[in-house]
Amino acid sequence: MKGTHTQFTLVQRLLHWLMAIGILAMLFIGVGMVSTIGRGYVPLLSTHKTLGVAILVLALVRLIVRFISGSPKLPADLPEPMKLAAYLSHVALYALMIGMPLIGWAMMSAAAYPIVLYGDIHLPPILPQSDSLHTLLWNAHFYLAFAFFALVLLHIAAALFHGLVRRDGVLQTMLPIGGNDRSQ
Repeated sequence: MKGTHTQFTLVQRLLHWLMAIGILAMLFIGVGMVSTIGRGYVPLLSTHKTLGVAILVLALVRLIVRFISGSPKLPADLPEPMKLAAYLSHVALYALMIGMPLIGWAMMSAAAYPIVLYGDIHLPPILPQSDSLHTLLWNAHFYLAFAFFALVLLHIAAALFHGLVRRDGVLQTMLPIGGNDRSQ
């Protein structure tokens, strides 16, 4: 269904902006976690785990909705390298939105830490306890977080480029309000 409408559906836009807030919060919470050893660490970790699972679920829902609803076509005059960059950056964003929470879950499992989401809600471990695996996953989670942050900044820059420089309507396809799409 790619290109069958001029704007993302209302559900797609709501998921996008809800996840944008969650992902930015997650990145800052993560920075706070790795920069403290004080009393604030445990509440930050708890929030980070719960928000990570929420982002994982929302990303999976968002991916399903995208397959069902499609996406607007990019402008015909957009150079092919930019179209490829848009496609690859979206693949990378989805991979990180799904992969980062799974790596975090696996990391906590390998450390034999309980994965408490809220109150008595626990996630089962997905890996056996292993110190070496925990270290590997911790490093992957840590460095991929920087890549994720860089990709988010690139995504924001591209949106602003389309909205302020090219003025080609790409930014308007994902704005939370407005638009003229009747295919919702």
